[in-house]
Amino acid sequence: MQIGYKLATEQYGPQELIRQAVAAEAAGFDFVEMSDHYHPWLDDQGHSAFTWSVLGAIAAKTERIGLVTGVTCPSMRYHPAIVAQAAATVALVSEGRFVLGVGSGERLNEHVIGRGWPAVSERHTMFREALEIIRLLWQGGYRSYGGKYLRLEDARVFDLPPEQPLIAVAASGAASARIAAELGDALFATEEKPEIVRHYRQAGGTGPGYAEVPMSYAADEKEAVRSALTYFRWALSGWKVMSELPNPVNFEAATAQVREEDIRGRFACGNDPARYLEVARPFADAGYDRLVLMNAGPNPRGFFDFCEAELLGRLRQLGPTGG
Repeated sequence: MQIGYKLATEQYGPQELIRQAVAAEAAGFDFVEMSDHYHPWLDDQGHSAFTWSVLGAIAAKTERIGLVTGVTCPSMRYHPAIVAQAAATVALVSEGRFVLGVGSGERLNEHVIGRGWPAVSERHTMFREALEIIRLLWQGGYRSYGGKYLRLEDARVFDLPPEQPLIAVAASGAASARIAAELGDALFATEEKPEIVRHYRQAGGTGPGYAEVPMSYAADEKEAVRSALTYFRWALSGWKVMSELPNPVNFEAATAQVREEDIRGRFACGNDPARYLEVARPFADAGYDRLVLMNAGPNPRGFFDFCEAELLGRLRQLGPTGG
């Protein structure tokens, strides 16, 4: 079991994200994972730095910790040729510590280029083509590709790492789990549903499983709940909503009825290690072995201390049947 820390690009500015990555390495985390957004989920979050610039800075300021995108859409806002080049570069400057997490995208971030928002079946086809292009370019040499939606003409990534980065593919159901099994090296999810892992394994997927675990650390439980409600209530909206709404104002409206008791039911809040293990255990039981701790609390430094002293060792002992 490996334990990662979620760098919330929507919640903190780029300098703070770099500082948190350095602190996560010092606290003993195995990797950091960061979202790749154009907009935050909510206006109150107030940030959305360019992930690839921050990744380069983190790679330069750390020595051991792994780096993961969670996740990049390689088929709309970025052309897959650009993602292939960016990922190869980060893999080189991090000396092989990078995992490319990818998904079919959210309207929140991809609509900004003015091409509309395709139906899910079309997005999946575009996503498959994007992954095929990335794999093709990582083979080296000049490459061309003609797909239904995406094209590539005489492109070459000149700086390639000795080993290709792993590709972790985000899935929320059977169709996306099949893409993960067929074109990826690992699975990425935001829900503890065991059927996602089952679909992935049944489709032939053999790689590790990444999953985000919702937490909100504070010495006072009420403060932790209020922080999660204010800044992270979007996480309760479900993937079908999260992928379809276009702007933060829409998430404000969609989550207006989320209550404190809803947050308590989903997040581990406060400073009791037993509650954190209770929330994390279903993810381990479902078959995920790369748990990403997503802290919605107001005190990141306190969370690092808490994890180092009370939590990381216990989480690593969680096995596929709860440890």
